[in-house]
Amino acid sequence: MNAKIDTAIAELLDAEARRINTPDFINADPVQFPRRFESLPDIEITAILCATIAWGNRRSICQDCEKMLRLMDYRPYNYVRECGYDDIHERFNIHRTFFSDDFTYMLRGLHRIYSRHRSLDAFAAANGASKSDCPAWQFAEALSRELAKANDGARNPRCLPTDFGKTALKRINMALRWLVRRDGIVDLGVWESITPAQLYIPLDVHVGNTARALCLLDRKSNDRIAVVRLTELLRTLRPDDPAIYDFALFGIGIGNKYTGNGFSL
Repeated sequence: MNAKIDTAIAELLDAEARRINTPDFINADPVQFPRRFESLPDIEITAILCATIAWGNRRSICQDCEKMLRLMDYRPYNYVRECGYDDIHERFNIHRTFFSDDFTYMLRGLHRIYSRHRSLDAFAAANGASKSDCPAWQFAEALSRELAKANDGARNPRCLPTDFGKTALKRINMALRWLVRRDGIVDLGVWESITPAQLYIPLDVHVGNTARALCLLDRKSNDRIAVVRLTELLRTLRPDDPAIYDFALFGIGIGNKYTGNGFSL
């Protein structure tokens, strides 16, 4: 892997980030759902829930995010605070392998957190995310502990991974991108405990394959080490905001075809 990003690749990344990071991106992406709200708890709860089911087809993800909001009567914080999930007695599908019992598992944990903290932002700060080199993993481990405490000690890998030393933590990294980045275009930038400079790329199969095709990543596994290596390289371009290149890698991956010798633009 290159220790320095080729000038042509850097220019491509910057151009694609500008092309994708526009208001036009919002309506086809799950980021649209937390953007519907104004209060911080409503935004946070929606962001965490929508990011949790953000795998697979984006249209299907958005349909099922709408389903979750409808279950909460479009008042997520009130629903969590008032334990509205206690009225769910049947098991039904929400998104792929994520079911209503997974949904209520998460909400019980969120209820526990909001009964002790004014926001997830405050919870993240109280659990050391602000000072961490890897705030997504710090936050996720703390969140996992609270979810387990609220559910008789049980862990649920459909809600959060359990192997924090290895996981790429794509969905939490994506939620934090929404909550932390502050350019006022797509992401909301409502958190204060973490800065954009601390963010990591939300790495999945498609982003990983695009990064490898661009010689930004040589590790075969899409794991925590790969996330760290890729993000550290991208920080050489934008140390203040490396996660902006999530837009670029997404755009290159879906908008261009890699030929083996490069991308046909």
